[in-house]
Amino acid sequence: MLGEANAVRTRRRQDTRDEILAAAWAVVGESGWTGLTLRAVADRVGMRAPSLYGHFDSKLAIVDAMFGQAWADFDETSASLEDDLPRDPREALLLVATTWLDAMAAQPERHALMNQRPVPGFTPSAESYAHAVRVLESLHRTLARCGITDPDAADLWTALLGGLAGQQEANDPGGRRWRRLAPRAVDMFLGEVAPHR
Repeated sequence: MLGEANAVRTRRRQDTRDEILAAAWAVVGESGWTGLTLRAVADRVGMRAPSLYGHFDSKLAIVDAMFGQAWADFDETSASLEDDLPRDPREALLLVATTWLDAMAAQPERHALMNQRPVPGFTPSAESYAHAVRVLESLHRTLARCGITDPDAADLWTALLGGLAGQQEANDPGGRRWRRLAPRAVDMFLGEVAPHR
């Protein structure tokens, strides 16, 4: 009986944390990262701002949970993609690239938190950062599967895709101007790091 009560309490607490995170994403979607305040989040979930401290120690703790959530979601996408990649390196990398670019374009607030520094003073916790590390490990496995052993290849890849995603969001939000360059970016990348070059 006590175990059931604890499970219900834990589930309710997690549901409240999830509601707070959803509210935080909504605030950022409407007001940008500068508009994210404890009061704005609390108002959205029908709490007083001090009540949030029962679930998160600070605004930065909420941001950390958002960071972890964003990378965990993309980690799931990356893991499912990795299992079904085409054997051809160009096709595989093009699929990885377009999946990333589409995900970042669909949720620019997540893109900013995952790849830029929109919140002064924020440094992700090891727990939240672990999701980003898993995505990078998946990239390393994909590159190895493509026969790419250049130690700088992953950094070059993330710089290319980060640049395309950033340009798309800054100059053509909701469009495809930079996303359409993904095949050329993949060709440039392979021209630089593919083993036969």
